[in-house]
Amino acid sequence: MEQKKFKTEVSELLQLIIHSLYSHKEIFLRELVSNSSDALDKLKYLTLTDEKFKGLSFDPRIDISFTEEGDKRTLTISDNGLGMNHDDLSDNLGTIASSGTKKFLASLTEEQKKDSNLIGQFGVGFYSAFMVAEKVEVISLKAGEEQAWKWSSTGKGSYTLEEAVRDGHGTTITLYLNEEGNEYANRWQIEQLVKKYSDHIAYPIFLSYDQTTYDDKKKDKDGKAVKKVEHKVEQINSSSALWRRSKSELTDEQYKEFYKQLTYDSEDPLFYVHTRAEGATEYTTLFFIPSKAPFDLYHADYRPGVKLYVKRVYITDDDKELLPTYLRFVRGIIDSEDLPLNVSREILQQNRVMSAIRNASVKKLLGEFQKISEQNPELYTKFIEQFNRPLKEGLYSDYANRDALLELVRFKSSSQEGYVSLASYKERMPADQKSIYYITGGKESTLKASPLLESYRKKGFEVLIMSDDIDDIVVGSIGTYKELPLKAINKSGAVDDLKEEKDAEKTKEAKSLVKKIKKALGDKVKDVVVSSRLVESPAVVVVDENDPSVQMQQILKSMGQDDFEDVKPILEINVEDPMIKKIDASDDTQYIEDLCSVLLDQALLAEGVMPKDPVAFTKKLHSLLSK
Repeated sequence: MEQKKFKTEVSELLQLIIHSLYSHKEIFLRELVSNSSDALDKLKYLTLTDEKFKGLSFDPRIDISFTEEGDKRTLTISDNGLGMNHDDLSDNLGTIASSGTKKFLASLTEEQKKDSNLIGQFGVGFYSAFMVAEKVEVISLKAGEEQAWKWSSTGKGSYTLEEAVRDGHGTTITLYLNEEGNEYANRWQIEQLVKKYSDHIAYPIFLSYDQTTYDDKKKDKDGKAVKKVEHKVEQINSSSALWRRSKSELTDEQYKEFYKQLTYDSEDPLFYVHTRAEGATEYTTLFFIPSKAPFDLYHADYRPGVKLYVKRVYITDDDKELLPTYLRFVRGIIDSEDLPLNVSREILQQNRVMSAIRNASVKKLLGEFQKISEQNPELYTKFIEQFNRPLKEGLYSDYANRDALLELVRFKSSSQEGYVSLASYKERMPADQKSIYYITGGKESTLKASPLLESYRKKGFEVLIMSDDIDDIVVGSIGTYKELPLKAINKSGAVDDLKEEKDAEKTKEAKSLVKKIKKALGDKVKDVVVSSRLVESPAVVVVDENDPSVQMQQILKSMGQDDFEDVKPILEINVEDPMIKKIDASDDTQYIEDLCSVLLDQALLAEGVMPKDPVAFTKKLHSLLSK
């Protein structure tokens, strides 16, 4: 017998899982049954595609049994799936998820830790067994091999591995129930939980139990009715592929329960889209939109949420090619009639049938999103709160569907509450407005307070507030919406729409002032210009129309792209402001330099950008305040 310690943080995590992470202990059965179903899926696939396994008989089933003798009760879940060998048991049951799991769990609040929708997201489903068991034994024989192995642990830091005997390939898990788990060694409890969580598992689940009856017509020697114990084995799930059934047969509740069984989420989905396509390409899709964004939504190694089946045969659930990256939050099933069973990842990427299914699925999903935005704005707002940012990614990664995505994405606004669409913005535009205005970079609160908004508000022009970190990239790729140009008000080009005749005169009069400020700032700025849009603020920074914004420069640097020269800002000044008038009236060179420098740094701070030399800024500010 080998005695091994759990790998990477497992011991500590087990305690968190057992005592803190899940508030509904009953979901342990869902997890173990789902694992058995996955093992059967894998074996079925191999018997159809791999010569080594084609000779194996495949009569899939999952068996559940229990004992309830005295205080010591057990619960056993067994399958005749692919099974595991020595290394599989050590790798799969000796490690929990990835190294980032501990850090993520540590960041959760106590309330979040008790949220059972986290189950399954870290590969910790099996370990939920320790919530109800003081000891767990796993006996498994891998298909095509001769030696079975037994894995055993109390969940307290170590496990043992030893040779064992098993009749046929597959896995048997025995739970030695603890005091809290004793209630699950009960026929009615098991039936209820399987119906609730696993009714649509594609394989039959059988429950073995002893049924006791009493014959009142027959008496024993004490005059009591004769007791008769009959051993029964009954199927307790419907074992049908729900997605293959007609929509008219299914209830909303059945869809929701299937979603929970498929995704291990305890919350209902926001909505779902069920499609059956016939014709040149035959396939079925059932897609769900979660109510909360997956925790790994912005991880490069995110887990895809769509499973691929071919003629109900499970193929894969880890292929990122099934849907475009910006729809990675979608969960569900694609079941094709036309793909080959031995389809590989490389074939999937080039396969004409898969490409047609993918394109049609994307259009169907985007069409459904649009329909919900029109018919159920409240539901769509919930959707946007979770998935607006990934939809924006599609604007620069999916050119074919850009027009549809432009109708779906939402932005905050300088004049409206909540989210607004480009279409609604266009409807509200005054007759004399020629462009769609927006401002990017920094937090929403910072952008809404930007001095740049002053004159636009005064004229009644709405400005879109784009505070997502990718907005600079996204909007730059759009260009126009329904022939209206999109203009960033923190770039020099947008100001042309606001200029009036008097502004040219004002610029002419301030020629010497501009020259004075330019001299004081030197190469810190690209230019100094008289502003036609500032009302209350003394100055503001913008960038040249063809230069990346200050925020975009920061993004590029954070991505390691620092091989470009720093783009110098353009300083717009408000000649009516008292501070600017003091510069105009002064002949003190040092005073002018200090005031101009502070003016520039203040303008940068207003845009959420730190001055290049904070120490020099504070010294100059102190000097000016002292005077």
